Amino acid sequence: QVQLVESGGGLVQPGGSLRLSCAASGSIFSISAMGWYRQAPGKQRELVAVITRSGRTNYADSVKGRFTISRDNAKNTVYLQMNSLKPEDTAVYYCNADTIIYYSGSAYSNLNDFWGQGTQVTVSS
Repeated sequence: QVQLVESGGGLVQPGGSLRLSCAASGSIFSISAMGWYRQAPGKQRELVAVITRSGRTNYADSVKGRFTISRDNAKNTVYLQMNSLKPEDTAVYYCNADTIIYYSGSAYSNLNDFWGQGTQVTVSS
């Protein structure tokens, strides 16, 4: 069974930092692009940052210069380093994998647009 498990969320003061991790578990062969999205109360889910398997990145304008996305393909893990956090960064942060190829015991299968369960980030004094 394939899972994306986020960790690292919590409560932090404005100006502080947090590092989110998202680890994919299961008999995974490869993962294409991975990204972080967030959803604040009463708002739609929005893209925060995305990284391709080769390491190309793209960021939402609101987080450029403050957040850094990275990944470790050997560990099937993507990270989001968040610095200079603001109250408006408060949201549930979700990890996403564009395509996961995994071995299901008898054959390779793929999962598309796969999501983690989310982790809460609260920025408040």
